[in-house]
Amino acid sequence: MHTVPSTESPAATLRAVRRWLWIFIVCLVLSGLTAFPLRFESAWLAESAHRLPTPPAVLGWLDRIRTGIAETDRRYPFLAYGTDWLAFAHLVIAGAFWGPLRDPVRNVWVVQWALGACAGIIPLALICGPLRGIPPYWSFVDMSFGIVGAVPLLIVLRGIRRLAAAAEEAGSARPA
Repeated sequence: MHTVPSTESPAATLRAVRRWLWIFIVCLVLSGLTAFPLRFESAWLAESAHRLPTPPAVLGWLDRIRTGIAETDRRYPFLAYGTDWLAFAHLVIAGAFWGPLRDPVRNVWVVQWALGACAGIIPLALICGPLRGIPPYWSFVDMSFGIVGAVPLLIVLRGIRRLAAAAEEAGSARPA
């Protein structure tokens, strides 16, 4: 396995890995929690954008989102149940990171899986965005979540590789 050399001790690397994992988990939980109050959030976002210098196309899109969510919530509130499940999925996925927090080397697959999920955001936004009438600039906002989410995960993966190399080196240094 190719690893990045480090002058950092395995204990310091483990602390850094866990710190980055916690940052990712907290962001995932916060992202999930924001899927519950969509009506309030969309109204707040549109009103805030009107008070700031915002391009007209963005204002129009935010107003459309606010109106669409408000009308749908008023006429078909059961559709919000789908975003409740989206929020729940974020919370469940965050829980999957308990394994890497406890034993990052053994549970490296969770981090690798999450990196795959971050990569999958890009084709999803590129394919489904136009199918659902999402403006291209908004698809780029959506894709940025995959890119931003991958950054701490790549840092974690590099740290896990260092930990694995240190464990392998320590194991080979033991007498037979």
